[in-house]
Amino acid sequence: MNVRSFQQFKQAGHSISMVTCYDHWSAKILNKSDIDCLLVGDSLAVVMHGFDSTVHATIEMMVMHAAAVARGATEKFIIADMPFLSCSKGLEPAMDAVQQLMHAGAHAVKIEGASHQLPLIKQIVEAGVPVMGHLGLTPQSIHTMGGHKVQGKKEGDAERLITDAAALEAAGCFSLVLECIPTNLGRQISDSLTIPTIGIGAGPCTNGQVLVLQDLLGVNPEFTPKFLRRYADSYGSILEGVNHFHRDVVSHCYPSHRESYK
Repeated sequence: MNVRSFQQFKQAGHSISMVTCYDHWSAKILNKSDIDCLLVGDSLAVVMHGFDSTVHATIEMMVMHAAAVARGATEKFIIADMPFLSCSKGLEPAMDAVQQLMHAGAHAVKIEGASHQLPLIKQIVEAGVPVMGHLGLTPQSIHTMGGHKVQGKKEGDAERLITDAAALEAAGCFSLVLECIPTNLGRQISDSLTIPTIGIGAGPCTNGQVLVLQDLLGVNPEFTPKFLRRYADSYGSILEGVNHFHRDVVSHCYPSHRESYK
């Protein structure tokens, strides 16, 4: 898959699958999977580093994780998030951040929001770097939004998101993430654009879907948003696996003679 594939998929009615990926070992697994593309999301600040929000992600973090993913997923299209405030310090710092992510192995960057980001997005696209947009619930603006709430429920807010989506397409974005918006709005935005939309909590009518890998694998049983479907119980499997190892160690069942060197 490459950047041109996104629009081709939409035109063919082929839904796009995307999952987050933050490290080398999971990248190697996903490289053998059928998943279309990988997102090195700033959610790694929460999932991998234990912070309470994505605002703690730094460009140094993003570059380190993007490089690890790129070394493991050599056959996948990789998008990396521009972290908190990296797009708001002026053109030169923003372009430096883009350069670092692309040198790390990303094939595109993702930028949250529209309005004030549009000139920068145009500049990045003109510089030859594909940009994925992100509207709806934008976690980097969580303090302004007052928490993790569904966006676009009011008519005026919905109209603004529709306008912003059109502006992002005009600025040169090759695709657009829609997060936590009503199903009808997800459909309306998707139908109004020529570029594909990828939803997370945006209903079934977007042109693709994205989930955090650890969420879909059931790593955190305490995280239960309405949009999440778990495809595995990794928490239970991992806990049982390490407890089994512990039991074998204390009972002297491991290692056996067969697992020991002469």
